[in-house]
Amino acid sequence: MSESDTVTGAASPIRKIIHIDMDAFYASVEQRDNPQLRGKPVAVGGSAERGVVAAASYEARKFGVRSAMPSVTAKRQCPELIFVKPRFEVYKAISRQIREIFAEHTAIVEPLSLDEAYLDVTENLQGIALARDIARKIREKIKAETGLNASAGISYNKFLAKLASDHRKPNGQFVISPEMGPAFVETLPVGKFHGIGPATAAKMNALGLFTGRDIRNQTLEFMNANFGKSGAYYYWISRGVDERPVRANRIRKSIGAENTFSIDLDAFDALVAELRPLVDKVWRHCEASGNRGRTVTLKIKFADFEIITRSRSVAAAVAGRDELERLACGLLEAEMPPPKRVRLLGVSLSSLQAGGDSEPQLTLGI
Repeated sequence: MSESDTVTGAASPIRKIIHIDMDAFYASVEQRDNPQLRGKPVAVGGSAERGVVAAASYEARKFGVRSAMPSVTAKRQCPELIFVKPRFEVYKAISRQIREIFAEHTAIVEPLSLDEAYLDVTENLQGIALARDIARKIREKIKAETGLNASAGISYNKFLAKLASDHRKPNGQFVISPEMGPAFVETLPVGKFHGIGPATAAKMNALGLFTGRDIRNQTLEFMNANFGKSGAYYYWISRGVDERPVRANRIRKSIGAENTFSIDLDAFDALVAELRPLVDKVWRHCEASGNRGRTVTLKIKFADFEIITRSRSVAAAVAGRDELERLACGLLEAEMPPPKRVRLLGVSLSSLQAGGDSEPQLTLGI
C-alpha cells in the first residue's frame, strides 16, 4: 500500500485500517489445549441430533463443515468429525489478551466479536510507518503469547480491509491499496461482499447484478429504488468507497440468548419453561454490565427453520428480571397457538442504555 500522507483532493490523509481475524478461533483453541485434536477435523458445538456447529477447524472445513451448520449434516459430510463442547470463558480470556496487544499500537479498536476487530493505525502509538508492518507485529505477538494464528487485511477503509483478511487465510495477510481497491471489487461476486447476505445476493442476481462491476454500472437512484437505505452503501462499496470510521468502545447493541430444543414443541407451558432460563441468562448479563434496555425481542424458529421475531418497546428501561419475563411471555402468548411446532426460542434486550460495557453485540448460546 502506498502509505504516505497522500491526500485525496482536499480530504484528510488516506486512512490505514487493519482487520484482524483469528483463524478458526474456537476450534484452534481446542486443538492448542488438547494435542490429541491437532491435525484432526474438529467442530466446537453440540454433537446431539439437534446441535449446531459453532466453529470448525480447517481440517473439518475441507469436508464442507461450516459454522451454523446442523451437527447431523456436519457429521454426515465428515464422519470422522470430533465434537468438542465450547468453553466460552476460555475464549473470552484469550480475546482479552489479544485486545491488549492491539492496545499497544492504537486506542482506536472496534471489536466485532471475540475473534475479530478493526484497528485504525493511521496514527499509531509505536510510530511504525507501514500498516502492513504493524499487522505483522501484531500477528507475531498473538502467536507468541497465545500460540494461535491470526490473519490480517490492510486497506484504506473497513470494507476492503475485511475483504483483504480473507484473501490469505489462514495465517496470512494481504494489502489492498487505493490503486487496487476499485479493480479488486470489480470482479468480486456480490455474494462475497460483506454485508450482502444470501437473500440480497439472490435479489441482485435476479436484477442482473452478479459482480461489483455490475453494481458499479447502476445509478444511485436505481440502487436506492431497489435496495432502500442500503442502496447507497452498495453503490459506494462497489467503487471501493467506504467512509465508515473505526469506532472505538462501540456500545453493545443488544444482549440475547437462545436455545434449540431436543424435541419440537407447541404447548405454551412447555415453551414458557424453555424461555425462563433464557430470561435468566440475559438478565445476569444486564446485572453484570449495568446495562438496561427498552426493547424486548422474541425469536421463534419453527421446525421447518422459518424464523419470525416479535418485539415490544416500553417507555422506560426494563427494571428487573420479572418484567423482562413478563414482556417476553406476552410476546410468546400472542403467537399461540403456533402455526407449526417450534424448534428454537430466543430472547434479547436492545435499545440499551450503556453502563460501562463496551463490548459489541453478544448472543449467548445455552
